[in-house]
Amino acid sequence: MSVEFSISREKLLEYLKELGKEFRKLHKKRAEAEIILIGGASIVINYDFRDMTTDADALIYTDVAMKDAINRVRDKFNLPHDWLNEDFKNTKSYTEKIRGVSVHYKTFSNVLNIRTIAAEHLIAIKAMSGRQYKFDLSDIVGILWEHEKRGSSIVKESVEKAIFELYGQQPLPNVSTQLLRDVFNNQDYKRIYLEARKKEKQVRDILLHFKQENPNLLTEDNIESIIEQAKSKRE
Repeated sequence: MSVEFSISREKLLEYLKELGKEFRKLHKKRAEAEIILIGGASIVINYDFRDMTTDADALIYTDVAMKDAINRVRDKFNLPHDWLNEDFKNTKSYTEKIRGVSVHYKTFSNVLNIRTIAAEHLIAIKAMSGRQYKFDLSDIVGILWEHEKRGSSIVKESVEKAIFELYGQQPLPNVSTQLLRDVFNNQDYKRIYLEARKKEKQVRDILLHFKQENPNLLTEDNIESIIEQAKSKRE
């Protein structure tokens, strides 16, 4: 999805409400659909520390009528073609176990059941991804910080349990392991959150500079090595 496009909580709910209406119109038989919002979409639905997302990743459980409904919403609101997509299935954070830990959020038009990922399991997904050029790391701290402010602090043991439930013994990226160690040892959420956001901006600037100098060379396979090489040169 284009970085120029972003969705607020209010807009996302508006689009999902319309999606429920369109799906109901298109489906000749009485049928329900289930969509699990992942990543940034789950962040803006459940938390206040980030009010926009450039990603509308989802897991969609229904028939082909949903694709037509998604396209109708796209056309009505002039959205990108991938405003709601399942690209997440192609990432290392995806596992079929996610459906089992998702939680119900809202039902639209009595047919579209929206589920999200929250708390420890959302941290686990973000930690397994560990992308320095997205909001994965700051989102982890943001979730912990917001729960602390709500009076429902998340402890290290429950995060470790959630990671094991989804990924077993699969190792996390080093940046995620280091971040979790730092945040649980110090619990200075504000400082660590602001530092993470600053580093993410620096990494995005690095990648933007690289793309300007090397058009078409940046890929998902080489992005991490390019980031580390650029950091080493700066140091």
